[in-house]
Amino acid sequence: MAAKVYECMFLLDTNKVAGDVQAAAQQLHGLLERNHAEVLASRPWDERRLAYPVKNHKKGLYYLTYFRSEGTNLINIERDCVLSELILRQLTLRIDAKLVEDMLALARDEHAMALQTITQEPADAETGRSEGGGDEYHPRGGRGGRRPAEDAKE
Repeated sequence: MAAKVYECMFLLDTNKVAGDVQAAAQQLHGLLERNHAEVLASRPWDERRLAYPVKNHKKGLYYLTYFRSEGTNLINIERDCVLSELILRQLTLRIDAKLVEDMLALARDEHAMALQTITQEPADAETGRSEGGGDEYHPRGGRGGRRPAEDAKE
């Protein structure tokens, strides 16, 4: 069976990492190499407050890793992730062969942003509304939003 490339996003316990990301990375690499996986690229992604508690943790460090392995090794990798005290959660995805080089180039780039930010129009200082005029539709009926049903009545 041919080895395929996988992307794995680990959610790490910030208490166990305790500022020593290199030691945590070595532990993750050891886990993967023990299960016959070749680490191609890895880096810390983002440390943030979680939307909901995961194993009673409110904060976590996301760590992105790309590795090459056979599919039969994934079961053992996932089992070791569950047993590890460092890893709160993990998600592994197979990368399409056409996208491997582009994904690895982005993962190896130290200056790549973790998340792209959406730029909004600057707000008018007097009204607090964007320069667009305020007729934007907001699904929850937020500030300045007119619902489509209101447009139909006019």
